[in-house]
Amino acid sequence: MKIVVIGYRCTGKTAVGKQIAERLGLPFYDTDELIEGQTGKTVREIVDEGGWDAFRAAEKAIVKQLSTLGEGVIAAGGGAPMDAENREVLRRTGFCIWLTADERTIVERMQNDQVSAAQRPPLSDDGLERETAKLLEAREPVYQEVADCIIDTANKGIDAVADEVCAALDRHDRASNPKRSPVI
Repeated sequence: MKIVVIGYRCTGKTAVGKQIAERLGLPFYDTDELIEGQTGKTVREIVDEGGWDAFRAAEKAIVKQLSTLGEGVIAAGGGAPMDAENREVLRRTGFCIWLTADERTIVERMQNDQVSAAQRPPLSDDGLERETAKLLEAREPVYQEVADCIIDTANKGIDAVADEVCAALDRHDRASNPKRSPVI
């Protein structure tokens, strides 16, 4: 089974993805971490040196690479589905789970995540709140297009969200293969 976790920044893609992978005994892949590992640079350094286009090109290569691997859980970068080719690859790759949160929750999480702030530059000059509102408005219809399942992460811990994901996977598996044992 391949599971793809999509959503905006700070909705829990990496934390929940790792938890799901651990529960299911699957490898975990984070597109941003893989890009950083292959380039030896943070997202911020890549963007500072080559712009967002350089980062998106590296991201596209990673998405294609991950689609050829066996089972696993993939946390896709928040902007990855905005590319039409990436959207198609992600849809074909596996069961896509869209993690959501309201704008206020996302902004609060970003303000409290100093590691993310240091490694990931803003996507615009609009300020955090305005940028988040504008990008959510643009991205939500695209995330909806890719998603097989939507889970709101606001006011929930990682374990609670992972429980919901596993329940959704179990429903999906039973619908696809009624003889398959439930996901734990």
